Amino acid sequence: MAESFLEKLEQGVLVSDGGMGTLLYEQGDFTYPVCFEELNLSRPELVKQVHLGYRQAGADILQTNTFGANRFRLRGLEGEAKLEEINRAGVQVARQVAGEELLVAGSVGPLGAPLEPAGSISIGQAGHAFREQIALLVSSGVDLVIIETMMDVNEAVIALQAARSVDARLPVVVQMTIREDGDTPTGTSPEEFTRRLDEAGADVIGLNCGVGPASMLKTLKRMASATTRKLSAQPNAGIPRKVEGRYIYEISPESMAEYSGRFVQAGAALVGGCCGTTPDHIRMIRKAVRRETENRPSGKGTESRPIIGQIN
Repeated sequence: MAESFLEKLEQGVLVSDGGMGTLLYEQGDFTYPVCFEELNLSRPELVKQVHLGYRQAGADILQTNTFGANRFRLRGLEGEAKLEEINRAGVQVARQVAGEELLVAGSVGPLGAPLEPAGSISIGQAGHAFREQIALLVSSGVDLVIIETMMDVNEAVIALQAARSVDARLPVVVQMTIREDGDTPTGTSPEEFTRRLDEAGADVIGLNCGVGPASMLKTLKRMASATTRKLSAQPNAGIPRKVEGRYIYEISPESMAEYSGRFVQAGAALVGGCCGTTPDHIRMIRKAVRRETENRPSGKGTESRPIIGQIN
């Protein structure tokens, strides 16, 4: 890349992509359970089309289809033997669409089971699994890593430390998922998990998945009071509702876009979407964030910085 993620982040607000699994779910005809990450190998054109939709919508960052591509999640879906192939293919497909113009972020999700003492995964095993996946993503050419949808701040810190052990210079975004009250599902407050991730050295601290934009905005404001690190927000398009056997997300692109401008007002330097968001959401988010940044007076902080790139 001519400019790194951190350099671009200093220049302006970046827009990430939206949901991956929910779009693959909508576009494919699958027999469940299905490993969406394995589609990097068996149906790469389908994954490529999702990335292409987000590029055309104006995203600055494409996240790889590798959220669950760690040994614990793949073991449950009989994909562990393909762990290396799945991760490398995920980067390759994203890079084919991103070219050298967009950033590619390696998506790293939780291990899928609680750590000791609540669960059976030891700290050592967790660290090894995260290092294994992140090393594959980095050696395959990602520009940054996004550790996302973390419910346990202890697991998030282990993943961050694993990323630093792979490459100390690697830009790392860490995003927690929250309940409606702002706490994580394991009961950690926004102020506490923000402090922990700040001390552990995350480049960007944020939120994704879990809730819709309204609850996320309230929580982001609480986080801003606990850190000087850059913040991010990638909400779901609302809480899904099951209709005739399929999950429906009801928040419109226009509503998501309105909240994205408010995320920037609250200090977010990276915005995007998660489950239920589509290229239509990202296209509207991009326009809204541009309006927000261009209409604010010059001054200090994220609020006055321009958005990067062009509207497509």
